[in-house]
Amino acid sequence: MKPPPAPSTRQLLATERLFVGAMQRLGFGRFESLQIRGGELVLDPWPTTIQAVKFGTNESDTRELPADFGLKRQVVELFEYVRSVGSGEIRCLAVRHGLPFSMEVAHRPGTDGGWPHA
Repeated sequence: MKPPPAPSTRQLLATERLFVGAMQRLGFGRFESLQIRGGELVLDPWPTTIQAVKFGTNESDTRELPADFGLKRQVVELFEYVRSVGSGEIRCLAVRHGLPFSMEVAHRPGTDGGWPHA
């Protein structure tokens, strides 16, 4: 039996597609104070972006990507998490090689407790 196709950018919300592009352009660094409302990233105002710059390496990969492409597991997991949260804040989202690597999340009490739904 053939496994189902990987999710692609075509299946993302407009804000998610925009953020995937931002992570790819950032390459290495982090986003700070990413707000989540209604299970979606709030990108206005744009979160603080911190780029890591390393000298003596060839880590800058600025190749153009197609409009639609398969998503890596890390991106799928990030948006699954975001969509499961009613509201909250990702204090810090670390990005490595243009992919989400780790994050620190602030949970606030509210109607859903600020925690992902089970």
